Amino acid sequence: MFPWLDHSGRFSAFKLMVFIAILVPGCVVLWPVLFHEGVSLPIKDAIHGSGDWAIRMLLISLAITPFRRVTKFTKIVLVRRMVGLAAMGYALCHLLLYCIDQSFDISRIATEIAVRIYLTIGFVAVMGLVVLGVTSTNGMMRRLGRNWGRLHKASYFIAILGILHFFMQSKVDVTEATLMAGFYLWLMFSRFASRMNWKMKSPVTLLGLAVAASLATAAVEYAWFAIATGVPPLRVLQANLHWMYPPRPAWIVLFIGVLIALIPVVKQVWEKWGGAGAAQSGSGRAAARGGRARARAASR
Repeated sequence: MFPWLDHSGRFSAFKLMVFIAILVPGCVVLWPVLFHEGVSLPIKDAIHGSGDWAIRMLLISLAITPFRRVTKFTKIVLVRRMVGLAAMGYALCHLLLYCIDQSFDISRIATEIAVRIYLTIGFVAVMGLVVLGVTSTNGMMRRLGRNWGRLHKASYFIAILGILHFFMQSKVDVTEATLMAGFYLWLMFSRFASRMNWKMKSPVTLLGLAVAASLATAAVEYAWFAIATGVPPLRVLQANLHWMYPPRPAWIVLFIGVLIALIPVVKQVWEKWGGAGAAQSGSGRAAARGGRARARAASR
């Protein structure tokens, strides 16, 4: 089935737009590699870029269900499989570009993956995404039955592996990796809130998730610098307590979380004023029809 068709085989403009949006980052990442004479530096950037987008797509796919609960935009579920497959595609592209950079020296590649722990973790994450991608079809859902849901819950563990790989290869500058960890923490907190039957449309609940995820993001960044680097972690913690530009990941997570908390408020206001406007418009049209009817009766 083409990615721009829905389950009934009809054309879906929404799915087509999402499909195009998924392809754009890949074009941006691969363009310098395909159209640059000196391939060495661009391919390094492409390796990192494709890996970044693999994690982003995976987190976006995990965010679809919470987003549906908050917004009641049920149509977004149509693209969950597509986004998940995009995560697998970018991860495989990440691995392929690494193999190209190593001149397809299989023995060297295998040795590097076996010896370097961050490569081992990344490789396991890629293979996990491949398994989820292969079993994402309707046929595999029917074959696996209840086990399909259990298997695909591994996506949360794969996300942890991907983020850990991101941290380990980033070394000191872990801003992007910390940001991905923060978004993942928000997703986990929202999952916990749903299991506790908290109202995901409540701005109070969503604001609490934003604050909790922001604090946890700062804690993760502190722990990374304390355990894995020689940078004084207290300096990092102090930086998180003050606003600066560019903002620290914890502040970005808080900002995004607050925006999500505002969605139900904006939606409620929109429905209230939109409904009032529609009612007024309807009453106006009814009055106009009544006036025309009276005019016709008077002319007879």
